[in-house]
Amino acid sequence: MTKVRWNVIVREIKCKSILIKSGIEGVDYAVNPYVGCGHGCVYCYARFMKRFTGHKEKWGEFVDVKLNAAEVLAWQMRRAKRGNISFGTVTDPYQPLEKKYEITRACLEVLTAYDFPISILTKSDLVLRDLDLLQRLKDVEVGFTIITLDDEVRRVFEPRSSPVPARLKALAKLAEAGIKTWAFCGPLLPFLSDSDEQMDALFRELAGVGVSYIIVDSMKLSGAIWKEVKAVLKRHYPDLVEGYLHIAANRRAYHRALMAKAQKIAGDYNLRVGKTLRHYGECL
Repeated sequence: MTKVRWNVIVREIKCKSILIKSGIEGVDYAVNPYVGCGHGCVYCYARFMKRFTGHKEKWGEFVDVKLNAAEVLAWQMRRAKRGNISFGTVTDPYQPLEKKYEITRACLEVLTAYDFPISILTKSDLVLRDLDLLQRLKDVEVGFTIITLDDEVRRVFEPRSSPVPARLKALAKLAEAGIKTWAFCGPLLPFLSDSDEQMDALFRELAGVGVSYIIVDSMKLSGAIWKEVKAVLKRHYPDLVEGYLHIAANRRAYHRALMAKAQKIAGDYNLRVGKTLRHYGECL
C-alpha cells in the first residue's frame, strides 16, 4: 500500500531480515525498521540507500515501512550470536511515521527477552514514549544527533526533525530515568556551528543534561551530499558557499583541527569524546 504523508511517499512492505550484520566498526548488528527517513536532513549520509529501493523520488521524500519487522526479528534472535545492536544506522527509528506504526517499539519489545547491548540514535523526542520498554532492557543507551543549538539552522538542515530544545529535554528525562545517554554532534556545520563559542555552548548544554559521552564529526563535502548542501547554502546562506568550497578542498586538515578543538572544549566539561562513527552502510 502506498500513501502520502507530509509530502512523503509511504510504502508498506514486508522484509525478509531485519537483524543485519554491520559494517560499522564496533557495531555487530544493525536494525533499521524503515527504509528512508521523513526528517529530510540535507546532509544525510544514508542517501546512497536509494539505489537499493526502486524509488524514483528523492531521498527524504519516501519511506518504506517494514510491517513485519518485529516478527522477523523474533525469528532471527532465536539464532543470533550475542552482540551489540544499533538502531538507526541508515534511518531514524523514531521518525514521524513511528508514532503511527510503532515498528521500533515492537522490535524493542522483542529484545526485552534478550541480553544484547542496544544503542539507539535519533533526532526525535518520540523516544520518550518508549521509556517503559527502555527501562526493561538489560543494557541500552540512547543517543541524540544535535549539530547546533540554533533552531533556525536546524529548520534549514533538518526540516522535519524535533526542535533542539525538545531533544535536550528528552536527553535530560532519559538520564533522570537511569538510561545512559550520548550525543552525536555530527556533522558540525562550518561557520554555523563549528566556532569555539558555538561548540562551547553546545557541549555545555550536553554536559548539563547528563550525556555520558559525545561523538563529533565534520561534514562530508563531496558527491550527492555536497550537491544537496550547496543548494541549501545558495538559498539560505549564499555568502558561505565559497568558504565551504575551501573546506572541501582541504577537508582532511579541517577535520583534524575540528577534532582537536572538540577534544579541548569537551575536556572543559569533563565530556568524553568517543571514536568517530564510520558508516559503511548496510544493504537492507
